[in-house]
Amino acid sequence: MIDKIVKLLKDANQPKSDFVNLMDSFKDPYLVLISCILSLRTNDRTTYPATLRMLKLAKTPDKMMKVKAEDLEKAIYPVGFYKNKAGQIIELSKILVEKYGGKVPCDIDELCKFRGVGRKTANLVLSEGFNTPAICVDVHVHRIFNRLGYIKTKNPEETEFELRNKLPKKYWIPINSLLVTHGQNVCKPIKPLCEKCPVEKYCAKLI
Repeated sequence: MIDKIVKLLKDANQPKSDFVNLMDSFKDPYLVLISCILSLRTNDRTTYPATLRMLKLAKTPDKMMKVKAEDLEKAIYPVGFYKNKAGQIIELSKILVEKYGGKVPCDIDELCKFRGVGRKTANLVLSEGFNTPAICVDVHVHRIFNRLGYIKTKNPEETEFELRNKLPKKYWIPINSLLVTHGQNVCKPIKPLCEKCPVEKYCAKLI
């Protein structure tokens, strides 16, 4: 079933948000990391221009650590918790330079040591930044897989570990972008557009 679902979603070619396209274009783990931090608890329409403004200030840890907090705050406003996020990004950049030689670690446990970085962000860095098989589970991935009946879990962390056991590894990297796009366009949290859903016939209707 999952092979058919993935194929139908890919064939549907639903429009990606500018921010998802931007993240897909990054091959630099650091850019993935700091952009993902900005996106937490903020919609893509706000995160996308904020990310572009942030990257005009700096694109590497050694340069970002020297950016003044108030300048970064101004650049990323109005993302949620923008003051905290500015501090996190500058602090993280300094730690990367001083303890990791300016390189983002390719290890989920090391990544989760950074303030403000959880498993969702760490997995996205591994998959998008390092092209390493990892499952980034956000609210869209958690919601859609449960609605489909593919899994039955209570939260995103449970979903990640369940998918690690069940989802074929070839889908680990692309599944986040695919389901985020589907969740934004069709399988919305409230009033999903089931009549427009390309995988409606496979859905368990767990809404």
